[in-house]
Amino acid sequence: MTNMTAAPVRGLHGSYDFHDLGRLISLMTGAEKHAPAAHSTTDALWVLYDRVLRVTPATADDPGRDRFLLSKGHGPMAYYAVLAAHGFFDEEVLRGFGTYGSPLGHHPDRLLVPGAEIGSGSLGHGLPLAVGTVLGLRAQGLTDPRVWVLVGDAELDEGSNHEAIAHAGPAGLEQLHTLVIDNASATHGWPGGIASRFEAAGWSAATVDGRDHEALYAAFTAPHPGRPRAVVARVEPKR
Repeated sequence: MTNMTAAPVRGLHGSYDFHDLGRLISLMTGAEKHAPAAHSTTDALWVLYDRVLRVTPATADDPGRDRFLLSKGHGPMAYYAVLAAHGFFDEEVLRGFGTYGSPLGHHPDRLLVPGAEIGSGSLGHGLPLAVGTVLGLRAQGLTDPRVWVLVGDAELDEGSNHEAIAHAGPAGLEQLHTLVIDNASATHGWPGGIASRFEAAGWSAATVDGRDHEALYAAFTAPHPGRPRAVVARVEPKR
């Protein structure tokens, strides 16, 4: 497992690297029951924002930007920390997490959180929204922006996801990328593993160590012409 990262990124409070996420997350209290959900996403989120996603605070409203949708919205602390580290807002905002008047709720609100594309937390909505986002971009002639959505393995028990998976493959939604954080919390699962569910619907899919930054980066950037992409990031089981 490796967690080498690129050079530190410049936030509003100075430079940050991956190892700063623990401190940034510690500034947020009051949702400790969802701490495992947050910590399961730290490595994948960092690699995405640091090395893959083509979006910055300066381009957050650019029609040509990449979109990231956090469907696993019930544990957003790591997401907020990554956004702060990448300059979408000041780290001091993290201290107000979940308090009255703070833009950072226990579920993200796209109208309040700089950089957030959707309001989320009610599971099973993010992947269908991502499919719709790709279709909407296509309708506008925008075929370059990529759409990423992060879901949890347990969230895939929701039937709405399977409708989205079944449509996206045959529709050839190459701009669509689904990141599944697998912490072994699903009730039902899928015979043959999560990746096989996507592959059966015509997706390109890979399963990697969700703590290995180089493996994540390779999976995130692998070519998949004419097909949507799914990356299953396995992390330690939820306790």
